[in-house]
Amino acid sequence: MSDNELGLFLRSRREAVSPAEAGLPAGKRRRTPGLRRAEVAMLAGVSVEYLIRLEQGRDRHPSPPVLSALAGVLRLTPAERVHLHRLVKSAGPGFSCRGAMGPARTVRPTLRALLDQLEPAAAVLLNQLGDILASTGGFRRLVAPLGLLDDPDANLVRFVLADPRARTAFPDWEHVADEQVAALKQGPFRSNPHGASFADELTVTAGAAFTDRVERVPGLPRASGALRVTHPEAGALRLAYETLELSADDDQRIVVYLPADEATAVALRGLREPLRLVAG
Repeated sequence: MSDNELGLFLRSRREAVSPAEAGLPAGKRRRTPGLRRAEVAMLAGVSVEYLIRLEQGRDRHPSPPVLSALAGVLRLTPAERVHLHRLVKSAGPGFSCRGAMGPARTVRPTLRALLDQLEPAAAVLLNQLGDILASTGGFRRLVAPLGLLDDPDANLVRFVLADPRARTAFPDWEHVADEQVAALKQGPFRSNPHGASFADELTVTAGAAFTDRVERVPGLPRASGALRVTHPEAGALRLAYETLELSADDDQRIVVYLPADEATAVALRGLREPLRLVAG
């Protein structure tokens, strides 16, 4: 399992930026996608040797000016820049975070009220480890037939990676699994004992489906996107999702799933039952 998240992130972003995006001439066809190390080093004003050390994890403490230069060359979004800063900070000596006290499981009354107002939409409150803390009735109607709520300590990451039913439920399972691992790795991940313990569990229960992704997927999930679900009662569904990150004190997020087409909207209306808030 990789402990070089900074290097993985820098390398993945370097490979995702084209010479044209970086303002370089296209030149001859390249054997590998993205920018060469020498090109990134030149544009960022650092040596190739130093960039290699960063990508290999032999140097994990670049200065803020170097981070800013690399972020510019790699065309990082604001969210990606924040993530880059967090990766460097978490690698520093004496790093600590509230996650060391355990994943947040307390649900504030206002968050319960907010979920209640989101009915009949499918919405769920998750902590950093993917534990399902509370949800709307719409979410329960959507995922209970899939098997996600069978475990009294339901966890979205565990279900996607370790429950074989998830591969049937999500036609785009590979992408869904990537996003769940990215969300798990966002923040300190193995830098706190609870994240490390959960990672050890998934290493055993999910095997390569988890460990291979830890090696190659940067910890930066998409905040919004599309999700296809094969529902045993409602059939094929297309959902659009939006992630609402809460404050650092909460260390939680709300994910809302909305129908992406009229057929899905009709199918979800057919699943409705008396509205209620479900807390896990």
